Amino acid sequence: MAHPNPIKAGSKAPPFNYTNAGENIQSSDINGRCLLYFYPKDDTPGCTKEACALRDSWSDLLSADLTVVGVSKDSMVSHEKFIAKYQLPFPLIADTELELARAYGVYGEKKFMGRVYDSVHRMSFLIASDGTILKTYDRVKPEQHAAQVLEDLKAL
Repeated sequence: MAHPNPIKAGSKAPPFNYTNAGENIQSSDINGRCLLYFYPKDDTPGCTKEACALRDSWSDLLSADLTVVGVSKDSMVSHEKFIAKYQLPFPLIADTELELARAYGVYGEKKFMGRVYDSVHRMSFLIASDGTILKTYDRVKPEQHAAQVLEDLKAL
């Protein structure tokens, strides 16, 4: 098992192209900056707190010209339920084969309650309109993530 090795700021972000629920989500269509956030699993406590914090800051994120896209290995059916249950205003990518998670370096060894296993880590990437990673968030606190991103956007 390998530890995650997230892409660092200043690097070029790997492009993505996914179709979810008939909607095509691709990096080349995003105008402006993008927050690509990876999370372990739909409808779990930390993941729900993070998604709802982003939802609750939605108007501020839009005002900052930021597109938000969530990514997990959950199925599109799971994502649709998660979006509906919490009224999330942003798309979620079903990265069931972990291609995007591996490309961004967020998949790797985790330890929880004495168990060691591979999984997606809670990490995010703030990406410029030219595809350059402006900031890598490798230690995300779910409830504070949206506020942290907004602060960083003001500083850029």
